[in-house]
Parts: sequence; structure tokens; C-alpha cells
Amino acid sequence: MAITYQFNKIAMQQLRAQLKMRQIALPVLKSKEAALRVTIQKQKDELKELKVQLQNRLNALRKDVGLWAEFPLEIFELKNVEVGVKKVAGVKTPLLQNLEYGIAYFSRFAGPNWLAFGIVELQQLTELLSQVEVAEKRVSILEYSLKKTTQKVNLYEKVQIPEYNDALLRIKRYLEDVDNLEKSAQKITKSKQAAEAAGVGAA
Repeated sequence: MAITYQFNKIAMQQLRAQLKMRQIALPVLKSKEAALRVTIQKQKDELKELKVQLQNRLNALRKDVGLWAEFPLEIFELKNVEVGVKKVAGVKTPLLQNLEYGIAYFSRFAGPNWLAFGIVELQQLTELLSQVEVAEKRVSILEYSLKKTTQKVNLYEKVQIPEYNDALLRIKRYLEDVDNLEKSAQKITKSKQAAEAAGVGAA
């Protein structure tokens, strides 16, 4: 949306204040944009590593698929996923803090001897799955923030700052033209008055 203004000194002062605000904000926004790009790449690398770890663990578990068919699902439950907030490059992002498991009583003698090992495996698997999910959310939030920051950088740099500069130049030229016209009018008036005075003196 194009800026609206009047051709006077008050409007000029207001436009200068708006321009100055954007000129100060632009380098800060550019720094944030650069920091977000670096941070997103780092977070994507970490996410990729987590996915590799998850895939390796799933591949390992598939080797014992026969045993897992015997696992009593009712004894293991992921009860709660505690997610906190961490600022990354000035943006609030989710951070996995704690996982709460519910493990029902089972007989270590009556059940399969690998049951305790299976529970540990499930705990590690659910932790990895949760880390991947939170990391994906974190990347998504950071990418959205980068998009909004880039839009604002472009808005300030390519649209608003040039518009404000152009508006100030137009007002300045207008005021100069008005001033020149007033001075010219004053000169003409003085010339007329001097001519009239000279005519009266001659009479």
C-alpha cells in the first residue's frame, strides 16, 4: 500500500521519523535473517542425524520382529511428553525436556527373559521419535520466522525506504517551488511598489 502524505513541513518531519526508524531496523532485520539461515541449516543437519539414528534403530528392531510379536503391549505406555521453550536466533522454539513412561508390573520369571531389554528399547525408540517430531516442529517454526523476516527486509529495502525517500524529495521540491514563487511574488510586489513610488515622486 502506497504511503499517503501532505505537502507540508509537519508531514516531512513525520516521514523522516518513519524513514529513520526503517533505516535503523533494516540492518537488524538483515542480521536476524542471516542468523536464521545459519541456524536453520544447523537444525536441519541435527534433524537429519536424528532421522539416521531412528532408521538404524528401526532396522535393528526389524531383525527381532518375531520376538516383538510376543511383546505384551499393555505393559508399556508413553504417558506424557514434556516440551519446553528455547529461544533460537531470537525465536521461541520447542525443546524436548522429559518423557514420562508408564510401565505395568510384569513377572521377570514368568515372562520372556528379554522383556526388560525390550522395555529399554521402546523407551529409547520413543525418545528418538519424540526428538525427531520436536526437531521437525522447530525447523518449521524457524523457517516460518525466516520467511516473515525476509518479507520485512524486502518490504523495507525495496518498497518502503525508496517510497519514503521519494515522498520526502517530492515534498522538498514542492516547498522549494512554493518558497521560490513567494520570493518571486515579493520581488514583483516590491518592483511595483518602487515603480509606483518613483511615479509619484516624478509627479
